[in-house]
Amino acid sequence: MGDSGHVQQIRQWLASERLEIREKNDPRADAHLLVRYPPGPQGHMFAVVLPKGRDLVFVSSMTRVDLGQQEQMKEHMAEEPEVWSEWVHECRLSLMRAELDWGIHMGHEGKEKPGPLQAFNVSLPVWFDGLNKNSLMHSLRRLWLAKLCMIHEIKFAYGPGKGKPGPVDDWVGKKKQNQPAEESPEPAQIEYNDMMPFGTGLDPDEWA
Repeated sequence: MGDSGHVQQIRQWLASERLEIREKNDPRADAHLLVRYPPGPQGHMFAVVLPKGRDLVFVSSMTRVDLGQQEQMKEHMAEEPEVWSEWVHECRLSLMRAELDWGIHMGHEGKEKPGPLQAFNVSLPVWFDGLNKNSLMHSLRRLWLAKLCMIHEIKFAYGPGKGKPGPVDDWVGKKKQNQPAEESPEPAQIEYNDMMPFGTGLDPDEWA
């Protein structure tokens, strides 16, 4: 099955599960689909990407931490730095136990990145020789459960937040590096409301 065949088959599988699908223009990919899973207003947004020149499908999702929760984390960092470090360590272990690829974005302080936790992403590759509807849907489900685990941990420790996404210092740094000397419009960032106290977005550089 060629890449176009994989793209068509993936669209059919997702549509058969009544998942909301949007297409994103991406010159680096044969297809870049934005999928809401599970179906319904409380679903999370996932990127399903077929990178050019690769024999795999990459499934990923990014979550931004609420501004109010980040403020609570800053207070915790100042008052109990050791306990804060232990909490971050446990979050990392939780993501490792989920057996998926992950990354976390911590707040900057000079050249250091002590926190707060500003965003995290989870992802899984599915190679074409193991690609079927079952493997694709279970990848979405595993990533969704891993996200829920982190979201509930953050809510339990730092409250429901303010309903507004907080800053992500790593993304600001990337924008400055990529921006030419003359002013140019910022790259479009995908935002959606997943009915939880998290602003959520997809950093298009994360999957490459």
